[in-house]
Amino acid sequence: MLLPSLLASPAGRRLATCAFVALAGVGAAAQSSAAPDAPAPLAAPAAAAPLPAGSATPAPAASSAAPANSVTPDHAVTPADSAAPAAAPATVAAPATAPAAAAGAAAATTPAGGSSAAAPAPAAATAGSAATAASRSPAAPAKPAASNTRLLDRIVAVVNDEVITNGELDYRLRLAESQLARQRIAVPPADVLHRQILDRLILDKAQTQLAHETGVRVDDGTVNAAIGRMAEQNGMTLQALRGKVEADGVSFAQFREDMRDEITRMRVRDREVDAKIQISEGEIDNYLQEQASITAGSIEYDVAQILIGVPEIASPEYVDRAHRKADDLVQQLRSGADFARLAAGYSAAPEALQGGDLGWRTRERLPTLFAEAIVKLKPGELAPIVRSPVGFHILKLLNLREASNVRVSSKPVQQTHARHILLRVSDALPEAEVRHRLFDLRERITKGKQEFSQLARLYSVDPSSTRGGDLGWLYPGDTVPAFEEAMNALKVGEISEPVQSPFGFHLIQVLERRTEESSVERKRMEARGAIRERKSEEASQEWLRQLRDRTYVEYRDERP
Repeated sequence: MLLPSLLASPAGRRLATCAFVALAGVGAAAQSSAAPDAPAPLAAPAAAAPLPAGSATPAPAASSAAPANSVTPDHAVTPADSAAPAAAPATVAAPATAPAAAAGAAAATTPAGGSSAAAPAPAAATAGSAATAASRSPAAPAKPAASNTRLLDRIVAVVNDEVITNGELDYRLRLAESQLARQRIAVPPADVLHRQILDRLILDKAQTQLAHETGVRVDDGTVNAAIGRMAEQNGMTLQALRGKVEADGVSFAQFREDMRDEITRMRVRDREVDAKIQISEGEIDNYLQEQASITAGSIEYDVAQILIGVPEIASPEYVDRAHRKADDLVQQLRSGADFARLAAGYSAAPEALQGGDLGWRTRERLPTLFAEAIVKLKPGELAPIVRSPVGFHILKLLNLREASNVRVSSKPVQQTHARHILLRVSDALPEAEVRHRLFDLRERITKGKQEFSQLARLYSVDPSSTRGGDLGWLYPGDTVPAFEEAMNALKVGEISEPVQSPFGFHLIQVLERRTEESSVERKRMEARGAIRERKSEEASQEWLRQLRDRTYVEYRDERP
């Protein structure tokens, strides 16, 4: 019997489609972030991608000392009686003789004339000694730059006590444009895409801040494993992936940090959202009954959406504007506008930069409101606008097909009892040495000099080493593809040569096989996972909206 944490999760395989073009540039792939204590060949679950909200509303007292007011995208401050004074874009200047500073560095200044009661001044992000001095000086009107000064960077937004610089925004804009080009999605107008990416940066910053405040950290091993899985899922070596990333104009070091940040945000969402999800035994019973009634003619739907977000505490006027915006987009679509282009420019949903495409899903894996809206549509048709707690949804049925399988199968399946020894490549242990050691261990086992379990306890870096490398009974899909493929090719008792997976290099031994129906306990565990996946997507969007609503945001960007 496998623990739930060892099960592969479709929601946890979306890491390769995070919002950076370096990830999307190597092809859409399933994503996963491996928990440090999970057995290496097993995929660990993760949460849905971020959902930016359109604007901020009055913030209640909250963690991270968020001020009670925040600024909406049209620069209207709410509430009106506690407005934060407007400020010119902050800049950092350095003498022309000074060395060029790193891109993205800037210093924040308190809005001119602002009071601490209305809008607490954010902490400064510094660049060199000049930026440090600027950040520590009292609030004062900015002096005109002298002719012998050089602009380092400019602040475009303040998020709680941190800043977003023009360099960060331009970097993400370039990535988004490249990602859209690769997917052959027409790039939205510059001002529309600019606002979309800035809003996503703000929400990303708020999530990262919360992660740091609550002690969420991602180590290098987890980042390496995630990158390895991405390379495998795209049929590439790590060297080929690195070359592809750098060919797109992104340094591999930056790519790694982008990956680390994305995994960090996923973990904090997992923790915050999972605590709010409740699944009853009755829900599991109902799900299993639905699955038992599925026939070969069951349907999968490919649905796309555009979400016009609405804050949790929104005035009737704001809600009306959002509804009218959704109506306007529907009229454009009915007049022949491209759905993917409008989604990329206006949707607040996480898949906006994928043209709004949710991918193939059976009806039970769609949010209930979506399933009810699209079930009678024909491919290419739009559903009536759907109102949910997070805003207004425009849904389009892209296509449908016969379901290839059901989530919880009652048919007999082949199960494999296996064990393994895992070694990882490091600076101290290069790949050639890892392979040499595993070949040596394999030879000792096959010649009867030492037992597999004994060597696993001595050398394997996987948590299963305490059990002699025993992984128990594995079902199809429980392990990553490279491991499963190599395991399935072995005969009972046979030991593989070194097998590379995203987690490292393995020696695998098959102990026994059997073919039988899943146990009742296993079926209920799978049903619980499927229900949690569906609920977590809806709960994640709601949590992200609440986080955005209580985040202090000040826009300082001069661009439209």
